[in-house]
Amino acid sequence: MRSLKPEDEELQRKKAELARLETELAERELELATLEAELRSFERTYLVRVGRRYAELDQLEAQIAEATAREHPQNEPARVEAEKARSRAAESADAVADAEDTASRGDFKPSDTLKKLYREAAKAMHPDLATDEAEKARRERFMVELNKAYADGDEERVRAILREWEASPESVKGEGTGADLVRTIRKIAQVESRLRAIHAEIGRLQTSELFELKTKVDQAATEKRDLLAEMCDHLDDRIAEVRRRLNRTRSERI
Repeated sequence: MRSLKPEDEELQRKKAELARLETELAERELELATLEAELRSFERTYLVRVGRRYAELDQLEAQIAEATAREHPQNEPARVEAEKARSRAAESADAVADAEDTASRGDFKPSDTLKKLYREAAKAMHPDLATDEAEKARRERFMVELNKAYADGDEERVRAILREWEASPESVKGEGTGADLVRTIRKIAQVESRLRAIHAEIGRLQTSELFELKTKVDQAATEKRDLLAEMCDHLDDRIAEVRRRLNRTRSERI
């Protein structure tokens, strides 16, 4: 039995290392994509339920500030505050409108099949497995489509993207010991770099205010409490109070 040349043995070791890293990368990409989609879904729910009330509060506060500015036309700070209040009201109203447009999607709950398909696709077409810029750009286009389909929960679209990838001539690559070893080593470095970036991004998301709020809402749900409903009740009281202030402001001008 012929023994392998040292470079062939090294290539085998590196390919085994790369295979392990590719599996880990696909899993971490899935973890990141799932977290991002869950946070977007939660943010939509929050804006539709709670954000809508903040938008109403901003609208009422803007009306009060504008009434004060009209009452004192020479008061520059009052005019500036009225403009700021109106800008805040417009921004919060736009955010709620955008959330309501996509609220029909419901909560993001990917099936096991969808997750499995995503892992398979990400492992095959990940940009950090490219060996040149042209291939990386092509892989990035596929990954953008893949992430969108996954976030939309569109299993058929994920399947179609994977089929398209597997049918493309560019997905078939030749072999060659020396060059293959260099390519494999470079791929390992690229994958390790991406893994570090994913770890950092997940860490950033998990320390965000949105994630913290979602965690509290999820924890409250285990205690049979609807934390968002409690927040809505509190805001309804504030809205009633500010509305009374606005009515007093209007009546004082009569």
